Amino acid sequence: MLCARFLSEQYMPELPEVETTIGFLNKRIINRRIKDVWTDSAKIIKKPADFKIFKREIKNKKIERIWRKGKNIIFNLSEGKILLIHQKLTGHLLVGYWILDNGYWKPKSRGFLGEKVNTYIHLLFTLDNGLMLGLSDLRKFAKVLLVSKDEFENLKDLRELGPEPLDKTFSFEKFKERFENKKAAKGEPRQRRGKIKQVLMDQTVIAGIGNIYSDEILWEAKIHPLENVKMLDNGKLRKIYKAMQKILKKGIELRGESFSDYRMPNGEKGGFDKYRKVYRRKGEKCSRCGALIEKIKTGGRSAHFCPLCQKL
Repeated sequence: MLCARFLSEQYMPELPEVETTIGFLNKRIINRRIKDVWTDSAKIIKKPADFKIFKREIKNKKIERIWRKGKNIIFNLSEGKILLIHQKLTGHLLVGYWILDNGYWKPKSRGFLGEKVNTYIHLLFTLDNGLMLGLSDLRKFAKVLLVSKDEFENLKDLRELGPEPLDKTFSFEKFKERFENKKAAKGEPRQRRGKIKQVLMDQTVIAGIGNIYSDEILWEAKIHPLENVKMLDNGKLRKIYKAMQKILKKGIELRGESFSDYRMPNGEKGGFDKYRKVYRRKGEKCSRCGALIEKIKTGGRSAHFCPLCQKL
């Protein structure tokens, strides 16, 4: 049984981590063919549920495109097949060479792949040049689907995702629209309700932002995490929009955050940790004003903020 305290110390890879993974994979495994696949945890594969069918359908497929939608990593394969991997809480994709030793996959050479967090290999694809794509997942929460294009387009979880925050077409005006309640009844206010921290993390509002980057965005914008969205005027919304763009781009530039399980596909840590201002810095001094960072709970999740810079 999982310890709640342990889970609270972990976080799910967000947009910068997933985007970093996509960039690496596109440089290493694009146009390669999948020659074989192994798993010791078939429950990770949600569709098709039978691993024998999964293996038969994915063998010899060529990886034609790798991209991201929200926190999902998507592989367009030959013959109209699509492989979707959601890394969930402790999963991360790795690229390298492994050998099977007493039932465990071990990297052929010493290096980042040998770090403990990278050794929980539960899914492994062997490519036509001998290179391997592995999924290390301590808790085995990851989700893997192999579907047709038609099935992919009808996946409910993907259809309900909000827009991509770094898309060139996602202007401030479109961002502002995301805070309107489209389902409001006639005569009711059209503003979305809820605390800004929770709304930013709602994947149906905006895709890809989670616990860590929502804290960092709100610190940058000087907005309290419990601020009700209906109280946000154009000025505050614009601050959040600009902070969102800045923080997510910085996260990608620094190749993500690795204080928990996430690692880049070569097994190396990302560099965002040195830039992190508030998330998991309770009791430390705010780098902007010197006040002590505080931590509260909202919607079952933690929120870190500066009580002086981010007054409610």
